[in-house]
Amino acid sequence: QVQLVESGGGLVQAGGSLRLSCAASGRTFSSYAMGWFRQAPGKEREFVAAISWSGGSTYYADSVKGRFTISRDNAKNTVYLQMNSLKPEDTAVYYCAASITIATMRGDEYDYWGQGTQVTVSS
Repeated sequence: QVQLVESGGGLVQAGGSLRLSCAASGRTFSSYAMGWFRQAPGKEREFVAAISWSGGSTYYADSVKGRFTISRDNAKNTVYLQMNSLKPEDTAVYYCAASITIATMRGDEYDYWGQGTQVTVSS
């Protein structure tokens, strides 16, 4: 069982930066691939970024590539999402998720989800 708690969301102006954190409980965090997803009002949840259990492989949605960076610290049981050059269209609730199998863009491959943190980007 893994419990995930996101933090770091907030209100930022366009062009600004935020760093989201996702703290995981349990001693097996390093066994899980981790992902970030987001859901804007009235829209479906979408993939943002994913990272393998070792941190050696990362994947990004085209819409955030070059602006967002996913990383993890297995010693701290935490995964991060550094978000730079934020745009109003990045406004959403951001969720982290854990997968016992592989880092993937598919939300249905993830086993555990956090409660989400709101990110609002003003123009």
